[in-house]
Amino acid sequence: MRARRLVAVASVAVGLVALSGCRTEPGVAAYVGDHRVTEDQVTSILDEARSGLASQPATAGQADALLPPRDQVVATLVLSDVCKELSADKGYQPKNQVTAEQVAQQLGLPADATYPKRVAEFYTCVSGVPVGESTAPTKEDLAAVIAAGRAAGAIPPDVSDADAAGQLDGDQLRSALATRKALADAIDGYDVSVNPRYRPLAFPVLTFKGDVPAVSVPLGEAGSSVTDISTPEPETGDSAPVVDPSAAPGA
Repeated sequence: MRARRLVAVASVAVGLVALSGCRTEPGVAAYVGDHRVTEDQVTSILDEARSGLASQPATAGQADALLPPRDQVVATLVLSDVCKELSADKGYQPKNQVTAEQVAQQLGLPADATYPKRVAEFYTCVSGVPVGESTAPTKEDLAAVIAAGRAAGAIPPDVSDADAAGQLDGDQLRSALATRKALADAIDGYDVSVNPRYRPLAFPVLTFKGDVPAVSVPLGEAGSSVTDISTPEPETGDSAPVVDPSAAPGA
């Protein structure tokens, strides 16, 4: 089974409270409470994955195409830390075990690299976070999903907004909206701040085919930021619209 599908909650956990003021420590990509996600940590994870890809004949020369975006690594590390804190505070226990091998196969990365391990830890952790009943989309929710689908070319031009809404408003979308709301509510109050270079930073709960975000949760609300001081530059179907409930970091 694909790693992405192992956790019904799919990806995210954040609707985070804004901090009063900025944190100014150089070289920090984000904070979760007092814990730092550093730029060096992110760079090390990417360098390790790049080296592993380069050493494998099947992926030699494809490293840059297979590497996760830098901001996706930041989001994964932040969400993993948040989920660990939340689970410790609430006593949540994982319901599914996702392995680094499963994630690595899905993402095309070496199984012994740190990034698949952290993604697997996150999926395992969020499998234990309670999610309520499915949530009916508002008109604004549907409009946003349709706009994203059209921008990505996932909804054919000859499909009207009304028809697209009828096809999109199903279990997948409602479950994703419930996940977004439940997890945002559950961890409201955790101190998360994100370096402005990564903002707006969002993490997909649900994607269109092709890994185009359909529903995402923001990380680091307005007013909650790390001041950017001397940090390195980031690295750079059918006729009916189809939503794929398979969002995963680095995809």
